[in-house]
Amino acid sequence: MSIWSELQPLLRQMIGDEDFETWISPLRAHNDKDQTLTLSSANPIVLDWVRDHLLSDLAAVARSRYGRTFRVVLVNEEQAEHTKQPVTTGTPPLISQQPLTPSFSFDRFVIGPSNQFACAAARAVANGPGETYNPLFLYGGSGLGKTHLLHSIAHQSIKINPAVNVVYMTTEQFVNDFITCIQKKKMDLFRQTFRVVDVLLLDDIQFIAGKEQTQEEFFHTFNTLQSSGRQVVFTSDSRPADIPGLEERLRSRFLQGLIADIQPPDLETRCAILREKARAMGRELPEDVVLFISRKVKKNIRELEGCLNRTLAYALLKNVPLTTDIVRQALFDLLPDQRETNPTGILRFIAQHYGVRVADIKGRSNRPSIVLPRQVAMYLVHEILGVSYAEIGRIFSKHHSTAMYAVDAVEKKRRSNPDFDATLTSFTEHFQSH
Repeated sequence: MSIWSELQPLLRQMIGDEDFETWISPLRAHNDKDQTLTLSSANPIVLDWVRDHLLSDLAAVARSRYGRTFRVVLVNEEQAEHTKQPVTTGTPPLISQQPLTPSFSFDRFVIGPSNQFACAAARAVANGPGETYNPLFLYGGSGLGKTHLLHSIAHQSIKINPAVNVVYMTTEQFVNDFITCIQKKKMDLFRQTFRVVDVLLLDDIQFIAGKEQTQEEFFHTFNTLQSSGRQVVFTSDSRPADIPGLEERLRSRFLQGLIADIQPPDLETRCAILREKARAMGRELPEDVVLFISRKVKKNIRELEGCLNRTLAYALLKNVPLTTDIVRQALFDLLPDQRETNPTGILRFIAQHYGVRVADIKGRSNRPSIVLPRQVAMYLVHEILGVSYAEIGRIFSKHHSTAMYAVDAVEKKRRSNPDFDATLTSFTEHFQSH
C-alpha cells in the first residue's frame, strides 16, 4: 500500500467526510516515497485551498504516521506529468531542483503602489541578468508576492534566453542540500552545481541566519557568482539590517545591491488582484463581492486568494450565484467578525478600512488622511448608536463641538458625493445586518 493510501483514512477522520470528499479526494499522488509526497489535481481551486488550509496538516499526519519529516508538494496535472521521473535503482540526486509555477509570471502580477518599485526592479533583472541590481534583495511580509516575482524572473530569463541556467529554490532546501552533501562527502558536487548557475533565486534567505557553516559556504558561492557577472536574487521577510544571526560580511554583500520592499496592497490593488485571479479561472466577480472580500482581507495576498478560492468552490458546490451573503457563509470560520455594534467596534472597522490606527483617529493629528476617518467614525457612532455629541467627544478625546462639526461635514459630503454616500450606506448596512 502506498503512503498516500495509508494517509487518506487518517485525513478523513481528522477533517470529516464532507471536507475530505471536497478537497482530498481530487488529489492524486506522485512519487509518494522517501521524504517527499507530491500531490496533484486538475482543479486549481482544490490545489490553492489545500495549500492555504491543509498543507501543514498533511505534513503533520505523515510525520505522526511514519515518524519522520515529510515535504508535501502540490502541483497541477501538467506539472506532475512534466516532472514525472522514470523509476531507477540509482542514487537519488543530492541537489534538489524545485519546479516553477507556470502562473507566476510578470503578466499575472498585479502592480500597485505597494509593489511597483519591486516589480520594476525584478523585470530589469530578468531582462538583463547580471547587468544591473546585483544582488537584488526583495523583502516584505508573508504572502505579498515575493515568490511570485522570483518565479517571474525565472520565466522571463528563460524566455529571453532558453539556454540560461536558472536555479530557484527555498533557502531551507539550500541548507538541506548543503547538509546532505556534507554527510555524503559530496561538497565538490555542491560547489559545481551552484557556482556555475547564471541566475540564482533564493526564497526566504533569512533562514540562513545562525547557520555558520552554511553561511561560510554561501558567502564563497555568492562571491563567485557576483564576480563572474551572474545574477543573484533573494527574498526575505525583513531588511538585511534586521535579520538576526546573519554574518556581517553577508549583510554587507546584500546591502551592495538594490533593496526593494513590498508593502501590503491598498484596497484598489486588492480588488484588482481578486479580479485577475478570478479571470484566470474563467470567472467574473460581481463588484460588491470584490469589495466585500477586499475589505475583509488587507495584508496578505495569499489569504486573499484563499478566500476567493473558497468562495468560488462554495458557490459551485452549492450551485448558487455569487453574492455577499454567500461570501459570508463561505468564509464565516475564516474571517473575524468585525461588526461589533458599539463605539469600539466602529472605530476598529473604520481604522482598518482607511488603513490608519485607532490611536491616530483619537489623537491630535489634523492630516486629511486622519481627519476623514475620524469624522466618518463620529458620524457612524452618532447615526447608528444614537450617542450624544458630548459622549462622542469623550470617546474620541475631543470637544463636543468637534463631534457636531464632523457629523455635519459628513452629511454635506454625502449629499454632494454619490460615491461617498454609497460607501457610507455600505458601512451602515455592515453594522445593521449584525
